[in-house]
Amino acid sequence: MATDSKSKPTTTGDGAKSKKRKQFLPHNRPVKKKGSYPLRPGVQGFFITCDGGRERQASREAINVIDSFFEELLCGNGAASKPAETVSKPANKKIKFKYSESESSGDEEDDDDGEDENGENESEAHTGEEVDPGNSRDENSELQKEDKRSDAKTAEAPEEQCGGAGEPPSKKQCLESCSSKCSLKDNKEEKSIDKLIEDEIKELGDKSKRRFVTLDSGCNGVIFIQMRKQDGDPGPRDIVQHIMQSAASTRKHMSRFILRVLPVEVACYASEEEISRAMKPLVTQYFPLETEHPQKCKFPGQFAVLYDARANSGIDRMKIINSVAKSVPGPHKVDLNNPDKSIVVQIVKTICLIGVIEKYKELAKYNLRQLTSPRS
Repeated sequence: MATDSKSKPTTTGDGAKSKKRKQFLPHNRPVKKKGSYPLRPGVQGFFITCDGGRERQASREAINVIDSFFEELLCGNGAASKPAETVSKPANKKIKFKYSESESSGDEEDDDDGEDENGENESEAHTGEEVDPGNSRDENSELQKEDKRSDAKTAEAPEEQCGGAGEPPSKKQCLESCSSKCSLKDNKEEKSIDKLIEDEIKELGDKSKRRFVTLDSGCNGVIFIQMRKQDGDPGPRDIVQHIMQSAASTRKHMSRFILRVLPVEVACYASEEEISRAMKPLVTQYFPLETEHPQKCKFPGQFAVLYDARANSGIDRMKIINSVAKSVPGPHKVDLNNPDKSIVVQIVKTICLIGVIEKYKELAKYNLRQLTSPRS
């Protein structure tokens, strides 16, 4: 009995533990870790700061704002190219003026007057011909022939009216063939539109085909929106510049949780070698240099390096700033007070995000909330 009493509590304890485990593990599977860290090198997008704890709401707002301004840029580029096409093609349109009806009625009256005059002249001619007795037989034969021709024309007239307003048969066949082709094209277009709608719905459901996707930065108050850029699309720098200029001019409230929006054109690992490699395409694009005359640059200007690091205390700040400044060629000089362009360097954990912007201080350091706030 003693052995039985000792063995029973052990079984009850194991059962209680198993029940507790089932409560915390859904369907006996391990719980997935929340807040994965997908931010990686080689991506383009937007580095956005927001209120702490509002990352999810801020990411939704950011995608809506960026998408709307992206479409504005695309529509603006398309509208600029449309007038050239419209000028090349002549517009064959029938224009009716207000006084056209009065003129047409006047023309009809003139035609009626002319017909009356012609009728009077013909009657006078007939009366004159009837006076001559010698030519009466010839005239009677000619009149009979004209009557026969007029009867034949009147018989053909209703057939032409039923056929389609006096059009020849070859023209009728062409019109029928064109109408049949148009109907077939309309059916094809309807089918293609349905297919296009289905494809768009599938693309919206598939995250891999979305243009703007949120990536978890792994830091509080920071979100990253990745942009899958296609050929001919405006880049992150153009979109951010357009957002800030419109916000500064209109002072229109755009978002509730977004603070600062910065473009990211290059992402790499946070090391001096990787940063110097990643800076080469940006230097050739924004800091050009003539190979024949290096002392005379086309657009010499001042620049500044804006450095900020989050969740990374093992990197020396001055080493990163010096490596970025040395990658820019000599004619361009460093000016921290009035720079023409600013190189933004944002380090998040082990990833370095780099972008180039203009008018950093004039546009309130690209702070969207401060630009849209009412002036005091």
